[in-house]
Amino acid sequence: MSGAGLASANYKLTPLSRSDRADLFAHFSDAATVEYMDIEPLAEVADADAVIAWASGLAVSGNGIRWAIRDRTGAFVGTAGFNALVRDRGSRGEVAYDVIRARRRHGVMTEVLPVVLRYGFESLGLRRIEALVTAANAGSAALLERHGFSREGVLRDYAYWKGRYWDQWLYARLADD
Repeated sequence: MSGAGLASANYKLTPLSRSDRADLFAHFSDAATVEYMDIEPLAEVADADAVIAWASGLAVSGNGIRWAIRDRTGAFVGTAGFNALVRDRGSRGEVAYDVIRARRRHGVMTEVLPVVLRYGFESLGLRRIEALVTAANAGSAALLERHGFSREGVLRDYAYWKGRYWDQWLYARLADD
């Protein structure tokens, strides 16, 4: 499951690698970026290595894939991919994404998400793609709804990080939606 060479008109997606280290650190050290995520802001560049190792492990095991998103100039603008793939008694994946603060609400994910979804449904053969959205992350919820996802419910106190429990909105889209 390489997923190498994915692209839209203005963005290229490549599997996260060591060459993304500095950009990933700058991105995930921003408290506003990780506000709704299950990680604390990264404290040092070496912390980005753990994120890259996690992404590499997903790809090697076949349990997911995470891409760096770069624009036409090669500038890093975020990440996207599948944090989990489930093949046992199902065919589903959990999509996730993030965009650097300076490029939020500039249409990055509006253009990139369809590419990621197409890869999931066509290349990975997924029947269902899910997204977990931290309650109150209205921007992410609106993006998913614009791309055919339905909010199926609220998973109350579903996740624990940053010293507290968080509700998660469960969104899903089926291959034939």
